[in-house]
Parts: sequence; C-alpha cells; structure tokens
Amino acid sequence: MATTQLTYSNLVPNGNLLQPAGTTLVAAPTNNMQLANAFAELTVLRVTNSDDDTALTVTVKAGDNPPALAAGQGDLSVPVAFGTTQFLGPFESGRFIQSDGSMLIESTTTTGTITALKIPRNT
Repeated sequence: MATTQLTYSNLVPNGNLLQPAGTTLVAAPTNNMQLANAFAELTVLRVTNSDDDTALTVTVKAGDNPPALAAGQGDLSVPVAFGTTQFLGPFESGRFIQSDGSMLIESTTTTGTITALKIPRNT
C-alpha cells in the first residue's frame, strides 16, 4: 500500500497564515495518507472536494491500542459534498494515534485536497 506523507501548515499565534494549496487526496484501499509525529489534539484537517458532481468521504482511521485506548470507538468518516470544504478535528490522541505516533487518513476519491493545520499552543 502506497502512503502519501502529509505535513503540517502551522497556524500562527497572533498572526496569520496564507491559505496553503494542500495535498491532492489519494484514494483507498490501495493508497492512504499519513501525518507523521501527529499532535492529534492540535490537528485540524481541511478537506476540499473539487469535483463538480460527486461527494467523497474522508476517514480518519482509529489508532492502535496501545497507545490509543479509545480506538475501539472506531474510525471517523466524514462526507464532503461536491464543491465544498470541510474542517475536521481537533482529534483525540486516545482514539486516533497509531503506535508509531502518526495519524492515518483515507479518502474515497482523488478529486480534492487535504491540508493538516496545526493549532499553536498558547505562548
């Protein structure tokens, strides 16, 4: 299975961030996306569906137990209507963190983009 690595776009405390272009979605089951060294509670995913007539579903995969003690609650699947943008998160590390510290994300199509935004801690 091929894995596309996502990187964070850091939100700036008391500042601004030019809207990032995002990473093109990859479709499961043959491909997925990974956010390495994830900070689940500080992560918001922006998903844009650029198709003009087809909805897509983005799934944040349940983590490994351990460390994700609440992984039994299962995956989080969110439909994204065509031509729209959805924001997902922040997330619970106790549900979504994999044993290697990453988060796994899957999509049903490749007709959009995903951006991992990292919320800054209070400074």
